[in-house]
Amino acid sequence: AAGMAAPTMEERKACWGARDEFWQCLDSHGDDAAKCEKLRRAFESRCPQQWVKHFDKRRDFLKYKKKLETEGYRPPEATGKS
Repeated sequence: AAGMAAPTMEERKACWGARDEFWQCLDSHGDDAAKCEKLRRAFESRCPQQWVKHFDKRRDFLKYKKKLETEGYRPPEATGKS
């Protein structure tokens, strides 16, 4: 991608596709990035660097949210009442 030019629709699709494949790989390998090295490189080469940073943060956030949903967030005062 040239400089700060906004990616075209094609480029955006390629970027999102690469991101989805990379994330799916991480999901199926318990976030073992070493197993997804090739897809990570494709993701980085197809997406503007700003986006890569943004998606990395977003994934961490989504994982954190999911963890809260799965393990349940229990506020201290709610314990032992059920």
